Amino acid sequence: MSIKGETVEERKAEVLIKLRKYKLIKKEAYEGALAYIVEIPGEKEKTLVWCILNEATVGINAMNTLYKVMKEKEIEKAIVVTEGRYTHAVKQGAKKKNVELLPKSFPVFDIFEHALVPLHEILGEKEKEQLLAQFKVQPYQIPQIKSADPAVKAIGAKPGDILKITRKSSTAGEHVAYRYVVE
Repeated sequence: MSIKGETVEERKAEVLIKLRKYKLIKKEAYEGALAYIVEIPGEKEKTLVWCILNEATVGINAMNTLYKVMKEKEIEKAIVVTEGRYTHAVKQGAKKKNVELLPKSFPVFDIFEHALVPLHEILGEKEKEQLLAQFKVQPYQIPQIKSADPAVKAIGAKPGDILKITRKSSTAGEHVAYRYVVE
């Protein structure tokens, strides 16, 4: 699964890219960090997956380097992967700069390969409208799932999205459930 000498942050970034179905364009090394420039399927814009290596606490200095690289490369969105914790100032600044901070608990393996974790998919706008019309409901009337759920984090779902969860069942063969992502 992983190459010898690969860091935990690199493995997390590669799992993130695989689970969210991003297309890797380029991988670059910086002092104390790695940058993966990816393309999100269905969107024209690029995203920067920024791995901060060997930092116990991610502070403003590490983030300023990220912001500088984002400006140089003309990239609007970024995702930060680290094994450290984030300072309060970093959390506040990230919201303003369109940067997603992955939690330290983000898995270093594909959680959907586990037998007990069902497949989670984000519905597109058209599918979402069809589902709501079919059942004659509003999104808030669908059972909810927290945006902090590990599977939700892994696929990159945001509050307001609707997920299709497909479970294997010994009696029904396959069971489909829908969940509305909330904060």
